[in-house]
Amino acid sequence: MSAGVGLIVERSVRIYDHGPQHPLRPDRVLLTWDLIEACGLDRLANVQVRGAEAATRTDLERVHTAAFIDATTRAGHGEPGDWRAFGYAAGDNPIFADMHEAAAIVCGASIAAASAVWSGEVEHAFNAAGGLHHAMPDRASGFCVYDDPAVAIAWLLAEGAERVAYVDVDVHHGDGVQEIFWNDPRVLTISMHEYDASFFFPGTGGMDERGGPDAPGSAVNVPLPRGTGDGAWLDALRTIVPRAVTEFAPDVLVTQLGCDTHHSDPLAELRLTTYAYREAAATLHELAHVAAGGRWVATGGGGYRWAHVVPRAWTLAFAEMAGSADVLPDELADGWVARASARAGEPVPGTFSEPSLGVQPADDEARRVTAAVSDILWG
Repeated sequence: MSAGVGLIVERSVRIYDHGPQHPLRPDRVLLTWDLIEACGLDRLANVQVRGAEAATRTDLERVHTAAFIDATTRAGHGEPGDWRAFGYAAGDNPIFADMHEAAAIVCGASIAAASAVWSGEVEHAFNAAGGLHHAMPDRASGFCVYDDPAVAIAWLLAEGAERVAYVDVDVHHGDGVQEIFWNDPRVLTISMHEYDASFFFPGTGGMDERGGPDAPGSAVNVPLPRGTGDGAWLDALRTIVPRAVTEFAPDVLVTQLGCDTHHSDPLAELRLTTYAYREAAATLHELAHVAAGGRWVATGGGGYRWAHVVPRAWTLAFAEMAGSADVLPDELADGWVARASARAGEPVPGTFSEPSLGVQPADDEARRVTAAVSDILWG
């Protein structure tokens, strides 16, 4: 069993809601908390369930411009303005009520996780509502209003952390966090993602993106081909991430655990199963202890099979954080399955595990990418 583990449960984050037709649904976070509770993980002796308060203006302005914060506040309160200049438009980032307040509480939840870890009250902490990694300093992007992982990292630096490593396993490049810390040698950003600059959002994250002039080598990207499966994806994770993070020697490990890498996700084309999520969580857990004194702040991220995949993926991750992955039953609680199926309007899986998809056609190319990134880093 791990030492103290924080689970940030702040149900007011449900107001971060782009509307019923938008793929980023609050239900994915609510169902994750419900599944964690159904599994009894929130009642383990080493788990602390903690709330959160909204991030302050000072917290947000470490990352975002004052003009952007003002625009977000005014747009979310229904005021007229040229909000397209700040990334708001129908589609990815529609304006919704109280956008500033909603995004500030998501950021506050990631700060609460960071604070619990940095203070030593817990070793690890998880904010499933977080991981909004596309937001830029001056504009919203990719469903993301404010960039809560970056806000939490900036908070840690302001509180005295000297080095923070950020590892992003979402299917989309962690472009916002990379951009925000592009020229800051105190922050290492690593992103593993599906990549095709010509068609796949956000079109960045090539292996040649390596950090700004004052922070060369501070950005690491592992751009994987569409169709990459469990085996090659895990090879990339295990080959690149532990060595790069260990050599950086961070005070804290921050991770974004997007699970839109799943083979059934409607917005991407990687071919992962829940086996990869279980194994990735174990790798990152060990890395936190080896490289960062156990200090691990985890956030959620993407994932658009919101009832079928996201709760299972993130409950597996939290079970690993809590040191209970090995004793977690594979069968999901009947009551949870019934509730989730009713909410989804169709049956959801009844187990954490799922059949292996085996070797995928893109795996050889993915391994060539891993070898190329490794050569860039270490020759």
